[in-house]
Amino acid sequence: MKRLLLFIAVISIGVLASAQVSSNALGARIYGGDNFSGAELSFQKGLNDRNRLELDASFGFNSDNSRVALFGIYHWVWNLVGGFNWYAGPGASLMYDNYDDNGYVNIGVGGQIGIEYNFRDLPILVSLDARPMWDFLGDVNGLGWGGALGLRYTW
Repeated sequence: MKRLLLFIAVISIGVLASAQVSSNALGARIYGGDNFSGAELSFQKGLNDRNRLELDASFGFNSDNSRVALFGIYHWVWNLVGGFNWYAGPGASLMYDNYDDNGYVNIGVGGQIGIEYNFRDLPILVSLDARPMWDFLGDVNGLGWGGALGLRYTW
């Protein structure tokens, strides 16, 4: 019972904290996971102090597959302390896979969860996150996920 009350208190404090989401952020995410490794051009648009939209163009590869994808993720952002935040939200993807020289279009749904630090004196945002996505079509379908390190310029 004590653990449940502590959990509810922590979540309540997190919901009440204001995160100070940047109006805009542009940069890159470098990622690796169970299916692909690659890079993304990443843009974040702040919607208000606690929410934002992230749009990413991805270029991934592994030994027998390559992928070009577009991702859209909606984030709820919670402040932990100072410029240190955590975020989570749902998203979707549209991608073109080339698997063993067979190309196909794939769609996916999933989400993203991560932590970030927004430097107060520099226009820099550093993040570390995971993005599990369920792909529905093609030869590489099912659950895939990976971790990413992001570095963005904010304004």
